[in-house]
Amino acid sequence: MSNRASMIVDKDFTIGQVDDRIYGSFIEHLGRAVYGGIYEPGHPTADGNGFRLDVLEAVRQLNVPIIRYPGGNFVSGYNWEDGVGPREERKRKLELAWWTTETNAIGTNEFADWAKLAGSEVMMAVNLGTRGVDAARNLVEYCNHPSGSYWSDLRVSHGYKEPHAFKTWCLGNEMDGPWQIGAKTAVEYGRLANETAKAMRWVDPGLELVACGSSGSSMNTFAEWEATVLDLCYDNVDFLSLHTYYNNNKGDTPNFLASSLDMDHFIDSVAAICDYIQAKKKSKKKIYLSMDEWNVWKTQGSSRAEQRWQVGPPEFEDVYNLEDALVVGCCLISLLKHADRVKMACLAQLVNVIAPISTENGGPLWLQTTYFPYLHASLYGRGTVLHPMISSPKYDAKDFTDVPYLEAVSVYNEELQEVTVFAVNRHLTEGLDLTVDLRSFGKISVLEHLVLENEDLKAANTKDNPHNVRPHSRGNAIQDNGQIRALLAKASWNVIRLKIS
Repeated sequence: MSNRASMIVDKDFTIGQVDDRIYGSFIEHLGRAVYGGIYEPGHPTADGNGFRLDVLEAVRQLNVPIIRYPGGNFVSGYNWEDGVGPREERKRKLELAWWTTETNAIGTNEFADWAKLAGSEVMMAVNLGTRGVDAARNLVEYCNHPSGSYWSDLRVSHGYKEPHAFKTWCLGNEMDGPWQIGAKTAVEYGRLANETAKAMRWVDPGLELVACGSSGSSMNTFAEWEATVLDLCYDNVDFLSLHTYYNNNKGDTPNFLASSLDMDHFIDSVAAICDYIQAKKKSKKKIYLSMDEWNVWKTQGSSRAEQRWQVGPPEFEDVYNLEDALVVGCCLISLLKHADRVKMACLAQLVNVIAPISTENGGPLWLQTTYFPYLHASLYGRGTVLHPMISSPKYDAKDFTDVPYLEAVSVYNEELQEVTVFAVNRHLTEGLDLTVDLRSFGKISVLEHLVLENEDLKAANTKDNPHNVRPHSRGNAIQDNGQIRALLAKASWNVIRLKIS
């Protein structure tokens, strides 16, 4: 049995150009993301700087364009000066966001080195919880000013003659959250963000700045926070952040697989708020969106309350299964469908902590199921997003009505003369007979049809079974008179790559 769905894409009906930074990620000083993740001196694969080369290789494969650092909740209590200079002189600090001990063995310069090895830019965050304008402008001077001033010369004395030239900066993190060190009201934060942005730009006029949206659409502060903050700092910022996480902790898979409809609504709502403030201010400037935390996050609660002040303890090390990967795939499609407005996004996080890459201290690395949709989108989802005209059977779920079984989008890479169709079949028991009309492109051929599937929705990759869920290239897409026909397997992620000739 199979249902039928169709999709029409025309090269002239575009949504927008993909900003490669929507395939960004996030490393926070949390759990084993840094210590035991990217950095583990003494590991068999560690280089001379203590960076795990197996992790670096897995990150390089993803082609991650930008990585947010150092937090997250961590940044709201972080003194950046603690993480620079000779390691033996750095202070061990009680880290209050996650109740651990921060050794400061890794700081700004080391992370800049690691990101360069990974082929990524750094999205730097400043502390607007316990600190403010002064520390932020000094950090910009330390990182970006060539030399000839106190902070830039200090960087040079630390062995970094050339400035890091970080372009993109986050003005704090989740500042409306009561869990945040130094949480603020919208007025308090909006004023501080505005003044901090001014000073940072006076040091380096080329910065791109991200203001904090509320910590999620379920917050009581949501919408009013965004409007108030933007009203106070509109002229001095470029992006507004969005954070969202999903899970199936209630065991309702059809509802869980519809999560990306919530992401669609969230993005549309925040864009509307930005446009309202633009209209109110009679401004010609458009604020873009940075979905700089998103993922499936299954773990509830934390072990940190029982065992405080450890160094790099395991934390939020979710084991992802096939249905989690399908939701990640749907969310990637959602981001692409909003490529005209969402210009940056960060899968949170990259290693060990709710991450697509898992490691064992002193041991192996393995790839979670969620690694593969992220990999495919990053590799093949660059170019122009085309507006998809989709006809699909639908279902109703607990929190959503009219959920299409087919979630799909296509990206046209004019340089390579390729079109990629990303598609998820949400149906749990039946295949989906898909027809894609691409006649506007002329002659096309199928390069490959990648599929991520498994008979068991709960199938996962683990240290002992690292290849349990892997994509294969045995998809059945064929070209038929300017159309593509494919049978999408039940509960599957599909990547259909096409060549224009």
